[in-house]
Amino acid sequence: MIAFIDDHRGVYGVEPICRVLPIAPSTYHAHVARRADPAKASPRTRQDIALMEGIRRVHAANFEVYGARKVWRQLGREGIAVARCTVERLMRRMGLRGAVRGKEVRTTIADKATPCPSDKVNRQFRALRPDMLWVSDFTYVATWQGFVYAAFVIDVFARRIVGWRISRTAHAGFVLDALEQALHDRRPAKGGLTHHSDRGGQYVSIRYTERLLEAGIESSVGSVGDSYDNALAETVIGLFKTEVIRRRGPWRSLEAVEYATLEWVDWFNNRRLLEPIGNMPPAEVEARYYAKLEKPALEA
Repeated sequence: MIAFIDDHRGVYGVEPICRVLPIAPSTYHAHVARRADPAKASPRTRQDIALMEGIRRVHAANFEVYGARKVWRQLGREGIAVARCTVERLMRRMGLRGAVRGKEVRTTIADKATPCPSDKVNRQFRALRPDMLWVSDFTYVATWQGFVYAAFVIDVFARRIVGWRISRTAHAGFVLDALEQALHDRRPAKGGLTHHSDRGGQYVSIRYTERLLEAGIESSVGSVGDSYDNALAETVIGLFKTEVIRRRGPWRSLEAVEYATLEWVDWFNNRRLLEPIGNMPPAEVEARYYAKLEKPALEA
């Protein structure tokens, strides 16, 4: 009500608005006085002001995609103790909202004439260590210059994006480029790593399957052909479309999409809180895993 009176007092006046709303003019004027002089504000009001500064900072620092739950989690990681309902209340007051995911459109088309590896994952997207299971998929982005395509390779253990590529075409070469980046950055040992994808022709092409074989990676392809066959990759791509593409478009060019994706992948891997891995960023989860491996060696 206070905000409504602020917005319309210049047109209708305070008293006429207060006669319609269930608020006394003296209450409104007292609020304005406290707002002008924070020293006169109540302890709760001063606390809310301080919390709102932190909430706005966290929301802005995370692509403005965090809802109340994620903002609350991040404040807790920073040692700021606050109830989740308080964050929800203040975000409503500030007009801040998180990103809301929409319905995704399938982009990969199964090539029934091409032989496929068997499904070795069976929708069990879990890994006991990094570089045990990778999943791959791609999506499209509309730009003023036509469609461009974004491919991702994700390590299942901590849901870290280990390879990605933006391309003007959806040919097999561009998903292979994303795989090459993952191989270069991670340098997985031969044997022990499985690569899973859907039945899209790009991923079952001869070039792609031969590169997996050369790298000593076991290939797995979803057997049924629906979205659940590669659900984890589609989840990450869904976040990409929600947190970057829809919120920051329209897109002028491939270069604009590529730069935004670079920024988002860095944030996603190093700072974004993911609930399935304990509300931590992927890089932190991996660092904790390797720290536990090193600790017994140091104690010995």
